[in-house]
Amino acid sequence: MRLLLGVLLLVALGLTGFGLLHTGVYGLTIFVLFPVFLGAIAAFIFRPQTAAQAAMWGVLVVLTALFSLLLVKVEGLICILMALPLALPLGAVGSLLVYWTGSSRVTKPGVAMLLLLPSAGITWDATARPPVFEARSAIEIAAAPEQVWKHVVTFAELPEPQEWFFRAGIAYPKRARIEGSGPGAIRYCEFSTGPFVEPIEAWDEPRLLRFRVTENPAPLNEWSPYGQIAPKHLHGYLISRQGQFLLTRLSNNHTLLEGTTWYQHGLWPAEYWRWWSDAIIHRIHLRVLSHIRTLAESDTLSSKGTRVRSARLTALPAQPTR
Repeated sequence: MRLLLGVLLLVALGLTGFGLLHTGVYGLTIFVLFPVFLGAIAAFIFRPQTAAQAAMWGVLVVLTALFSLLLVKVEGLICILMALPLALPLGAVGSLLVYWTGSSRVTKPGVAMLLLLPSAGITWDATARPPVFEARSAIEIAAAPEQVWKHVVTFAELPEPQEWFFRAGIAYPKRARIEGSGPGAIRYCEFSTGPFVEPIEAWDEPRLLRFRVTENPAPLNEWSPYGQIAPKHLHGYLISRQGQFLLTRLSNNHTLLEGTTWYQHGLWPAEYWRWWSDAIIHRIHLRVLSHIRTLAESDTLSSKGTRVRSARLTALPAQPTR
């Protein structure tokens, strides 16, 4: 009877989870409450004899549930791996709660309170507004701001990335072009998954380029054994709102180039997923900033070489005429 009831609870939980994922509700209910309840059901079915066994069953059931999403084409491998550090400990917590309840260490009213959490979680997920986060990266360039500026506005094709996370499917910048100049111009930053469309708001040459972002491509290409899949969170969840490049002249006539992105994501807990999104955006920034540095410093070296050759030609003695 216990086994049958446990299986029915798992089926009900699974159907609810698929429904939430299908409608695109990636909130506390999916990422926090579901792992806890999966762990709790595992302890209810298997009746562990020690706390260590309880934690193990919670982790195993949550791990199985996550990778089942890969098998039924609901999620890709990258996002499942990102969820593991959050979901697995919560699965252990859920299993331990049931184990301690069976040992009379937790009161029955406490269990009743747990049953109220799903409705509270769904209410939060439906009404919470995602915060705006800021990600900033900086790099020093051995060139004056005037030489750096033109490569900030538009830059040629970047080499193919060697970093494993880009090769695994994270979207990466490939080139940038601009139509027009000054405020109102449209900059297109081409990524591996499509273009960012960036109307220019501030054009203070060679100091500041600020833009809104009106179109966002998918943040990654999910890996799946079935080929290309398109979970809901690939569209409309990680959204860049605004960006800027700030160029500061240093005392040695070098340039401190700062790239900043203001963005939102519709994933909860927001701070946990921000850890991932900040890390990804920082690496995207560095890819672009490093490319701009390479182009600007190459221009500087070419310019110095041209001036040296010109000076040498000027210094050559005049040849006598016959």
